[in-house]
Parts: sequence; C-alpha cells; structure tokens
Amino acid sequence: MNLTLPGLQKSAQRRRAELCGRDAESIAASWYEERGFAILARRLRTGGGELDLVVASRTLVIFVEVKARRHVRAAAESVSRRQQKRLAAAAEIALAENPAWWRDGARFDVVLVVGDAVIPIEDAFRPGDWAG
Repeated sequence: MNLTLPGLQKSAQRRRAELCGRDAESIAASWYEERGFAILARRLRTGGGELDLVVASRTLVIFVEVKARRHVRAAAESVSRRQQKRLAAAAEIALAENPAWWRDGARFDVVLVVGDAVIPIEDAFRPGDWAG
C-alpha cells in the first residue's frame, strides 16, 4: 500500500529540481570564473523575472540562463520565446538598478548542464529578433 500523498510527492520533486538547478548554476558560475569573468549576481530576482547568473568582463555583461536536463535536446529546447522575453525584461531592470554593471556590450547566454558536460550557447538569443 502506498501511503505517500500526491502533494508531498510533488513538493519533494520540486525540492530535488531546485537543488539540481542550484548545482547546475554553481557549475555554470565556475565555468565563467575559470574563463576570467566576474560573477555579479546569482539568482537575481527582479520585477521582470529571475536571472540565474549575471557575469561580466571589462567590456561585456552577460545574462545567463542555466538549464540542467538529462538530454542536450531537452535542455536546448527549454528556453521558450516567452521565457526569452522575461529574461530580457529582467536584464533591463537589473541594468537600470545597477548602473555600475553597464559595459560596452551585453548578451544572453544559455548554459546547458547535461550530466558532467557544460555546453555554453553564447549569444543564444537577441531581444530585437522577435516580432510583436
């Protein structure tokens, strides 16, 4: 007989997913640090949404969305247009609230963490590419 309540199962699944996401974000942050980028923020909440990472070099600020999945394709397909728009709105707010973060350039990266592999997709999308 299964005495587990469905609500408790979902809650435990959410906790596991959140821990997995935090681990993936730490892995991605380390990846950027190893390449000389400074971590400006982790899990930054704004009125437009949450940014997993904000990293920067002297000339570039990067807003990073981290996706941990079992398969590369599932990870790559997990950043929808709607989410891209939320990320762009969150980035705009973050820059307005943190003027010291301004650099000559900015981009949006998606980092896929699949098992032990870190797969960065630099300049993954550009807000100006959307119609409507």
